[in-house]
Parts: sequence; C-alpha cells; structure tokens
Amino acid sequence: MTDVTSAKSARRPHHWRHDLIELAALFTAVVVADTIAKTVVRGAEGPYMLVFSAIALIATATFHTWWARRHSHAPPAGHPGGSGKTPLPPASGAGTDEGASGDPAETVLWRMRTTVRDTPGSLAALCTALARHGVDILTLQTHPLAEGTVDEFLLRAPADLQANQLTRAIAAAGGTNTWIERADAHDLVDTPTRLLGLATRTALDAAELPLALRQLLGRCTIHSLPAVSLTGRPTGETAPVEGVLEETVMRLRDPNGGVITIERPYLPFTPSEFARARALVELDARLGPRIPRSQDVLTLPEGNEITVRRADQRDLVAARAMHDRCSERTLGLRYHGPVGDADRYLNHLLSPRFGRTLAVQTASGRLVALGHLLWDGDETEVALMVEDDWQRRGIGSELLGRLVAMAVEAGCESVYAVTQSSNTGMVAAMRALNLPLDYQIEEGTLVITARLAATATRSRLSYEEYQQAQR
Repeated sequence: MTDVTSAKSARRPHHWRHDLIELAALFTAVVVADTIAKTVVRGAEGPYMLVFSAIALIATATFHTWWARRHSHAPPAGHPGGSGKTPLPPASGAGTDEGASGDPAETVLWRMRTTVRDTPGSLAALCTALARHGVDILTLQTHPLAEGTVDEFLLRAPADLQANQLTRAIAAAGGTNTWIERADAHDLVDTPTRLLGLATRTALDAAELPLALRQLLGRCTIHSLPAVSLTGRPTGETAPVEGVLEETVMRLRDPNGGVITIERPYLPFTPSEFARARALVELDARLGPRIPRSQDVLTLPEGNEITVRRADQRDLVAARAMHDRCSERTLGLRYHGPVGDADRYLNHLLSPRFGRTLAVQTASGRLVALGHLLWDGDETEVALMVEDDWQRRGIGSELLGRLVAMAVEAGCESVYAVTQSSNTGMVAAMRALNLPLDYQIEEGTLVITARLAATATRSRLSYEEYQQAQR
C-alpha cells in the first residue's frame, strides 16, 4: 500500500451534523454582528460593546483552533506522529548497533553452515540464539538432505564475538556439524545473482570454469584429469554423464575428455551444490571452445610493434613452429630438460581447462612468445618462453606482469615459477614484480614464489589497476 493510500484511509470521514452545526454558527454570527453594529451606532455604550465582542471573537477562535487540532485533524492512536503509545520507527542509521559512547559498534561478517533437524521450530531456535548474541542474519540458504537440512547463513556479528562462542550457541540451539569462516563484502551478493555472474564469466571464457567452480563451492581443490596422458596412453579417468557425488568429492565429466574432480574434505557437498556445479559444466560443454578475442598492440623500445592476446589449442600449429625455431638451451630452461616432442606438452598447456595462455605475435603474425598461468590444485604456476631472437627486449616482463594481474583477478594468494638458477631472465622478471618473493632450491631446480596478498584481495583488479598499484 502506498503512502497516499494510507493517508487517505487514516483520515476521519465527515459527518452531516458537522456541516449543520457550521451553518448554524455562521447564521448566528451574522445575527450577532448585525445586533452589535446597531448597538454601536445607536447606543452610548457602543465602544465598550465593540471591545467586548473583539475579545470574545479572539477567545472563540483560539478555542476552535485547539479543538480542531485535538480532534478533527489528529491522526489515530498508534499512527506515526499521533498521541498513541506506539513508538516511532527509528531514523535512518538508528538501526545499527551502537556502543556506550553512541558510536556505531564495530561488526564483522561470517559465513556459517550448520545442520538442523527438519522439524518445525528448528530454524526459529537458531535465529533466536543468534539474536541473543546481537547477530544479524543477512542471507540464508537451505540445502535439503535426506535427513535434516543444511542451513547456510551470512551473518553480521559484533567484532568481539568469537567464532567458538558462536559455535557453542548454535550447538545449544540444536545445530550440528557447524562450520564457520570469515566473510567479506563480496559475499553480500545474493545467491541467484552470484550464480548468474559465474555463468556469464564461464560463457565468455572457457578458462573461467575452474575458477567459477571454486567461487561457487568455497575453499576446495579442483583437478582436471585428462583422458589421455602426455605420453599418449589412456589414463582410465572417466565419469558418468550425470557425475558422481561422494560426500566430500565430486566427479564431473569434462567436456574436453577426462574428469573434473572437486574435493572439499572439511565439509561434505550437498545435492544442491552438486546440481549447480553440474549445470556450470554442462553450460561449458554446450558453448564449446572460446576465449576473449581482445588484444593489445605494444611498441618495443627499438620501435617494433607486437600484439599480446589470449591463446588456446587453436594456436597449436603456430606454437609448435615457434618451438622449432627455439634453441635447445631455451627449451631446456623452459621444460627443465630435453624435449623430444613438444606437441603433447603444448596441447595440454594451451587448454583453457588447465589455465590461461597469453601469446605474443609480430606485425607479420608470427608467434614469438608464450606465457602460461596454470591452475595447479590450490596453487598457481606461471611459465614463460620467448623465442631466442626476441629475448632481452622486455617481452618476458610484459607477459609476466599480465599473468600476475590475471592471478590477482582470479583471487590467487600467490604464484610460483619453476626454473633454474642460470635462468637470469626469469629471475629478473620475478624480482621486477616488486612483490614479496620466496626462494627454494630442490635438486638443482629453483622455485620462486611471489605472494600476492598485498595486492590480491578478493576484489577483481584489472591489469591497468594492477600496473598502477605497482607504481
């Protein structure tokens, strides 16, 4: 109901007696005014009568005003602004928690999941327990199970409320298998909106599927297992079309062949989550191979123009030709040993299922460099290879900066590069990132890990924003 309708319905209806009384009062006033006028003109006490009538008129007007405000135009009891006992609604901002000083109390966001019995009143008991601790429920999802229901909450709680206190309160209210972790403002998006966003990202870029699954299911490990190994032998990894759900493990058929395995050992998957994940994989299968076709044209210090763009398995022939032009030393630094047949490696590396690839091509269209951002379970690897004739021109640093920006955009906490200590170009490019680096040497192999925590929050940063942050 609109405010206009409410105001109309709250107004008291006029009665016909009110109109009759007002008409009689008007008639009486005319008679009295005529009598006073004749008395003033003809009598000796005319001036006194005039003053008396003025005082009487003022008193009558005052009484009428008071009476009208008290009865005729007063809102009903309980209406905002009326004389009833119902309190007025809080003003804007008054609903926030305030400390003793009157300032808004500090709050934090929590994601919590707990299992309750599927009986009337079980959810009400949880809500009462949360309200008792000053916790506000922002969103709620329910995941029906064969026995019971999993309730997933996004909560705003006082900052001094500890996780163990909240867990004990939920347990006392009947919740079991409770899991809780800190959340942030990005979790405030409602579930349908988040799912549509993930579906859109997956539709635009096939490499987004693993990331979309991870954002959909929370902290989990995702492995893409191909149907054929790098040596050309069948791996035996298959899954039924409808997929498999086993407590904390999902197995979904990969449209490219093989299996996508998702593990979350700390929290069992629900049938609802399994259905959502399967829907994303089916969307990816229906859309087929796809990558964003945007590209950037850059000018090298010596004046040559290069184009940086995304690459996939359709660039396999050009990438293989670049490998044939590279020296054994360049191939050895990239693959940490001799490479007899790069086709198998390249087909894997160029697949968007395993990560993202950037390619650098000249004005004539020749591919001269490749950069890979590879999803490795919970970790992320970066790898570069630049053709010999195009090395020492800043191409590797340009590619590495863009790959790290992609990792930041994907919410990765760190990236690592596996190389050799003699690969001074890769070491220099990692150091040029101006990020905290960890070095580890294992059997002559150097692993350099760049921590992105200072740059990579859960927000999505563009490459330009990342470059500005580095400056």
